[in-house]
Amino acid sequence: MRFGWRAISGPVLTAAIALLAILLDRHAPAPSLAPLFVGIVALAGSLSGFASALGSAVIAVIGAALLALSHRTAPGFAASDLARLCLLALTTMGTAAITGLMRERLLDAFAAERRNHATAARLSAALDQVDIGIVLLDAETRAEFINRAFRDYFALPDEMADDKPPFIALMYHGRDTGAFELPEDELGVFIARRMEMVRTGDATPINIALRNGEVLRFVCTALPDGGRMLSYTPVTDLVRHTDAPERADYYRALRDPTGRKLIRYLRVAE
Repeated sequence: MRFGWRAISGPVLTAAIALLAILLDRHAPAPSLAPLFVGIVALAGSLSGFASALGSAVIAVIGAALLALSHRTAPGFAASDLARLCLLALTTMGTAAITGLMRERLLDAFAAERRNHATAARLSAALDQVDIGIVLLDAETRAEFINRAFRDYFALPDEMADDKPPFIALMYHGRDTGAFELPEDELGVFIARRMEMVRTGDATPINIALRNGEVLRFVCTALPDGGRMLSYTPVTDLVRHTDAPERADYYRALRDPTGRKLIRYLRVAE
């Protein structure tokens, strides 16, 4: 127990009330202070923990004993006084134990929450430093996290990314901004297939060609809680630079998810 106003407030308040009751009892009978003592013990336990609450409980029992003695003309306690003191002791000690334990567990929960928040913040900062686009979706396919690389690849505004948009909204944003290297009449099929992959958790990697010349390898990973992790790894050097210049149209046709470019390419080649 740290020594401070929180730690001493309960015992000091209990002692002050007990002394005040003993002084006033000379002029008028004081009402039962047991409920008030129990409340002070609970307050001390919530403010500073078990040690402060236990000190308040001990002072409360001593104060109640002195108050009972002031009513006696003969030495010692009556049986009724002993019964009330024992009941007060049990009640205040139990209150001290319960409130102290609850405070300790609550503080542990807050500490764990702070650690988890700090870990999540560090992980978020680390993922913002990599060149792989990362999107975390919940079970309803809403984006809980979108890292900086994905925002840059698809020119996604921070306001939209921080608003936890659904995955379909991210796909439509890429379509509306002309991010994909696809004809307009093929975008609908492309988006529908990507949505189906995310819905079923299909982990088959595919290459997504962007209009700016970059190629991203898209992988959907199903998470235990029903969410999805989407990764967009830049593979432009591996895909673009290994294409023979004279067969560039053919390789682009192979990368087309719908296969329509390949069909058109073969028809032209014939």
